Amino acid sequence: MKAFEDKATKLLQEHEELITRKNEPVEGGNGIFTRYKYPAVTAAHTPVFWRYDLNESSNPYLMERIGMNAALNSGAIKWNGNYLLVLRMEGVDRKSFFAVAESPNGIDNFRFWDYPVTMPEDVIPATNIYDMRLTAHEDGWIYGIFCAERHDDRASAGDLSSATATAGIARTKDLKTWERLPDLKAKSQQRNVVLHPEFVDGKYALYTRPQDGFIDAGSGGGIGWALVDDMTHAQVTEEKIIDLRYYHTIKEVKNGEGPHPIKTSKGWLHLAHGVRACAAGLRYVLYMYMTALDDPTRLIATPGGYFMAPEGEERIGDVSNVLFTNGWIADEDGKVFIYYASSDTRMHVATSTVDKLVDYCMNTPADGFSSSASVETLKKLIDKNLKLIANH
Repeated sequence: MKAFEDKATKLLQEHEELITRKNEPVEGGNGIFTRYKYPAVTAAHTPVFWRYDLNESSNPYLMERIGMNAALNSGAIKWNGNYLLVLRMEGVDRKSFFAVAESPNGIDNFRFWDYPVTMPEDVIPATNIYDMRLTAHEDGWIYGIFCAERHDDRASAGDLSSATATAGIARTKDLKTWERLPDLKAKSQQRNVVLHPEFVDGKYALYTRPQDGFIDAGSGGGIGWALVDDMTHAQVTEEKIIDLRYYHTIKEVKNGEGPHPIKTSKGWLHLAHGVRACAAGLRYVLYMYMTALDDPTRLIATPGGYFMAPEGEERIGDVSNVLFTNGWIADEDGKVFIYYASSDTRMHVATSTVDKLVDYCMNTPADGFSSSASVETLKKLIDKNLKLIANH
């Protein structure tokens, strides 16, 4: 019927308008990075043919059959000249899965591939998989490390919320066909594991986040470092904490590596998330640090406080007051595309440059861990600026 065809045509037109909408940089800001007006990818960006049965005989009212709830926490990679996000898509059934969205410029026009990722199962199937970190390793493979969640069978009868987290591992050469490798073996639960892009002492290097439970880091001290011999049978036997948690900071509850670090002439640039408790619950922000080129475990810059925190509509969503990142892309010209999710609901992009981010890390004062130390740090900058003003 014409009414059905008209409604379907309108659906497709509105979707195309959303996909092709030009994103605009937001004026102002702190000079470190540039935010953009619109989210880069949302649940509404998913193809109409994912959500609707377009056959009039089986869906005469043209109702949505498979609902999409959120697009979040994406890995990122530059591939054949385009910008690819491997997104965590969440359906209204609460199940997450991976899907690839591709953009010619990294800012807008993100278009999903026709099919989501078919991820092979581990020996023990996972109920939910999400938050993939992508690393193009020097061994020639692209690795995806993600959280594999399963119900905790040790939970008491009737407890359907307790879960366990392990690091799922897969590799690919084309981002379409994935080889599932055994989950990472470790003494503790692992939700935020990232593969370093280079061999270290002839071994694969992992950034880890040991934690006692599914939610709480507990005795886990922060972002860890571990060397493994073989990614096809990865096992952590020894972890070294390289970025510690501290009382009354943005990362007092837990912290985790975001995407793999970017190599620069000054050191490795790291982007991570930090979590603290407040009256509204857990607050997630992003922060940065740097490690040495000759020893990626040695901190050389630790700018105090957060690098980016949720603002405006970013604070509202399924899990409010949250920013999370597990993907960024550094272009050959030094431009950096930072992909971050807000409130477990939508994906955004911010842009900066390698030079700016290094400057930020190297020249932002470290956290002094007390009010008095913060005042002394502030007074030094005030003194410097007042002298400059007086000399003009």
